[in-house]
Amino acid sequence: MKSIISKFFLGAAAVAVAGLTSCVGDLDQMPKDPNSITPGNFKDNPKEYLGEVMAKCYSSLAVSGQKGPGGDADISGLDGGTSNWSRVIFMLNEFTTDEVCWIWPDVGVFDLCTSTWGSSNSNLYGGYGRLYTHIAVCNDFIRTVRDGYFGLDASLQAEADQFILEARALRDLSYFYVIDFFGNATLAWDDMAYGDIPQQVTRAELYEKVVTDLEDVLANFKESGVYGRVGVDGIEALLCKFYLNAGVFTGTPAYDKCWQHAQNIIRRHTGGGFNNTGLANDYLALFCASNDMFMPGGSLKDQNEILWGIPFGYPYTQSYGGTMFLIASSISAASMPTVLYGLNADWSCMHAREQFSKKFNFNNGVSSDPRTELWCTEAQGFTITNDEFSTMTSGYAAIKFTNTKANPDGTMPRHTYVDPASGKTYRWAGVPEVNGLPAQTNEFADTDFPIIRLADVYLMAAECALRGAGDAETGLSYANAVRSRAGVSQWAMAEYTLDNLLDERARELYWENVRRTDLVRFDRFTTDIWNWKNNQPHGGAIASYMNIFPIPADIIATYGSSMKQNPGY
Repeated sequence: MKSIISKFFLGAAAVAVAGLTSCVGDLDQMPKDPNSITPGNFKDNPKEYLGEVMAKCYSSLAVSGQKGPGGDADISGLDGGTSNWSRVIFMLNEFTTDEVCWIWPDVGVFDLCTSTWGSSNSNLYGGYGRLYTHIAVCNDFIRTVRDGYFGLDASLQAEADQFILEARALRDLSYFYVIDFFGNATLAWDDMAYGDIPQQVTRAELYEKVVTDLEDVLANFKESGVYGRVGVDGIEALLCKFYLNAGVFTGTPAYDKCWQHAQNIIRRHTGGGFNNTGLANDYLALFCASNDMFMPGGSLKDQNEILWGIPFGYPYTQSYGGTMFLIASSISAASMPTVLYGLNADWSCMHAREQFSKKFNFNNGVSSDPRTELWCTEAQGFTITNDEFSTMTSGYAAIKFTNTKANPDGTMPRHTYVDPASGKTYRWAGVPEVNGLPAQTNEFADTDFPIIRLADVYLMAAECALRGAGDAETGLSYANAVRSRAGVSQWAMAEYTLDNLLDERARELYWENVRRTDLVRFDRFTTDIWNWKNNQPHGGAIASYMNIFPIPADIIATYGSSMKQNPGY
């Protein structure tokens, strides 16, 4: 699979990530691996090979390259583990907010956590390259299959056409983050010839191109129902995200369109799950090792809350990004019995910021919000404050993702564990496997990563209603469906406000790559204060131009005068 991509790997987007890719030098060479897929041997098993080439479009979301969790990465400039698709998005959409702080002084990461980034930040460069590399892989698949390069016969054409629709949706997913993070970026599309140089377009033009494409994909999509592949719900939920943020991206809000698409999704899920909402009955189960049951094609169709997710399965998928990154970074053998979380790895490097923790109304380390049930607080030796930037316990351990397992019905048994060494009490959730505790044999996680959940769609619709694009009573019922499943009290109409809804999105969707986007949409990203923002222990405001990231300096240097930097940088 790698070799066919080596031939066409970057295609029209090559210039956009020049210097970042590992295969630039192979663009004009045929593969040398005798076991590789080539135009010459494609005819030997076209159905299998078609699926394997398509798999690269999907696997680029889960792994960094071709060899193990960090080897032979598709891009350079970041190490293979750090350059994982979901990890670079997390770094840009979460490290830069009030949710989390990465305590290791990694180059470029400290700048993100302290709001001191500039155009030379290596993680911005790597993030730009990762997104455009994925876009290029999808473009190349679309172009290669559409243009008849493999000579598919009629029996495979319908499957190939469906794969093209999926590749377009995957490409549009990466473009969402390009538009969100970088704004006026380059347009690399499948109708460009090899060697064509993509041109920078405005944020609004890029948005219009991608949204028009995604609407067409939705109109022509045939549901596959196959685990690990995108379905109608995922595509329509991505459209909701575009329309929810249209005011930021284009200057013209489209909350009415977000509301309409959200209604379609909600109607399809009504009748099952929690109180017939389609939500999963157990919040914690959505983030455990058996959460595949909530994915498209999963075993619990009435609780199909993870509308679009990235599959991870040890030992087949090994990545230092994805959920392995989220679990390992939040636990510490020095501060907690890590066996409770089912992963044989702990990085001790990411804790919650004080301002985020306070949204859960902790009192002496105890919150009435069950979404914090697994957190480590004062009783386990952590503090809510972040006085020491590089100390793991200076900030709560906000444990959300685990590698433990749920029951087949989607429920997570709860347990109390007293550590015999320290005498401290911990809460954990999951099915006991070995001596009353989780198995801890996996170095990498089995937990799938949710890209978009149904709960997010409910909250997007609730926001649209508050902004005048939907019925307020219905919007309130949507917000209360999410709150009720979480185990907290329902809101009265007077409590149903934009400020409260922003906080509810933080509580429900934390660590799911929405926080920076939300804060920008609410005009709070640069003005709200949180610890270590602007590199000040108790925080400080930053300039409004930082609502968008700079185009990386190396990209500007590659393009020269044809590429304009974002204002302020």
